[in-house]
Amino acid sequence: MLAGELRLHGVRVVVLEREPEPLPHVRALGLHARSIEIMDQRGLLDRFLEHGTRYPLGGFFAAIPAPAPELPDTAHDYVLGIPQTTTDRLLEEYARELGTQIRRGAELTGLRQDGGGVSAELADGTRLRARYLVGCDGGRSTVRTLAGIGFPGEPSRVETLLGEMEVGVPQETVLAAVAEMRETELRFGLGPLGDGVYRVVVPAEGVAADRSTSPTLDEFRARLRAFAGTDFGVHSPRWLSRFGDATRLAERYRDGRVLLAGDAAHVHPPTGGQGLNLGIQDAVNLGWKLAAEVAGRAPEGLLDTYETERRPVAADVLDNTRAQIELLSSAPGPRAVRRLVTELLSFEQVNRYLTEKVTAIGVRYDFGEGHALLGRHLRDVVLTRGRLYALLRTGRGLLLDQTGELSVAGWADRVDHVVDTSDELDVPAVLLRPDGHVAWAGGDQRELLDVLPRWFGSAA
Repeated sequence: MLAGELRLHGVRVVVLEREPEPLPHVRALGLHARSIEIMDQRGLLDRFLEHGTRYPLGGFFAAIPAPAPELPDTAHDYVLGIPQTTTDRLLEEYARELGTQIRRGAELTGLRQDGGGVSAELADGTRLRARYLVGCDGGRSTVRTLAGIGFPGEPSRVETLLGEMEVGVPQETVLAAVAEMRETELRFGLGPLGDGVYRVVVPAEGVAADRSTSPTLDEFRARLRAFAGTDFGVHSPRWLSRFGDATRLAERYRDGRVLLAGDAAHVHPPTGGQGLNLGIQDAVNLGWKLAAEVAGRAPEGLLDTYETERRPVAADVLDNTRAQIELLSSAPGPRAVRRLVTELLSFEQVNRYLTEKVTAIGVRYDFGEGHALLGRHLRDVVLTRGRLYALLRTGRGLLLDQTGELSVAGWADRVDHVVDTSDELDVPAVLLRPDGHVAWAGGDQRELLDVLPRWFGSAA
């Protein structure tokens, strides 16, 4: 995703991928509303809708049953079920179409930076030189380690086994057993994937000393028998893995010319399905800022706003996922709290608040005092001549002007000026950053001229 964002601005990008081939593991299962909006803004949504399934938003906070709330701040009030492997493939195809160079089987083993750039050393002895290097390499990030960036947080207290395998009993037997088990153990499940293959989730016996080591099929069998009294005849695994509930947040997102994005900057429990989405949103926040820095037209401090905006969002995800893990516990105390939260979710305002938190629709960056829209994303409002998001495909800034009296002269190479109106927008004009967040709302040209340099640099 980050490579695609950079290429929209003409930045030469090389993606180094350690794995020689795409991994078959399906860890993440879908896109939330804010990520769906991002795909729509970049003209990618149709590709994802073709391979995904829409699901209602209800019941995503700690798997507590709740109706789908009304989300007035998005035109995409659903979850798109789509395997991570498909998401990876579609984004790789998009990045390649834009001219990204992707090198598979390229493992980073060393890096050194100076005032002019970063030198990267690969396992095969190859050396590369670039202006910047971004570590998008996961919770065990090599880039983060080599850069000496601390990763404090809480270690895993519980661990869960996850894998795909065939089952040797009828589907009706499996579904009946799962329904009974989930009355008391919410971290248990066998979901059919087709052709007799199931996605199996079961609590582990403890926390493994080395979580990089995959569990065995016998471990799955033993844990299934411990909980359900049967191992369901599981056999022929496609892949087996484990995950914990550790929460860690990088001390900083940037060290000179080295930056972090996605799980390299934050890890948390997978409750609510927020991890992949958080990484996509990191990339879209960082891409246009890093591109401006590379082009030499970024205002002072712009690149630093990546951390000041995204790190608090990650900290909030760490908190809400840890809270959800507590609510999934079978212990008496957490179960009592779960009953209370279930009651609270019957209030529409509470249900909407927690849903907006999980889907990232509620994210608002601190841009200071101003209009209620300031710092928030703007939904895909309908215009007289089309849709707002269709105007964001280029990754440039956008002034949506309902007055026809404003101007972005001096910034026309970075900001599109569209004069159009919408019945859904009750402000004279809005200035959108390339990531779709509102940088300014109003109708005064002098105010606009004060804001443009803050995000888009000096006038040409």
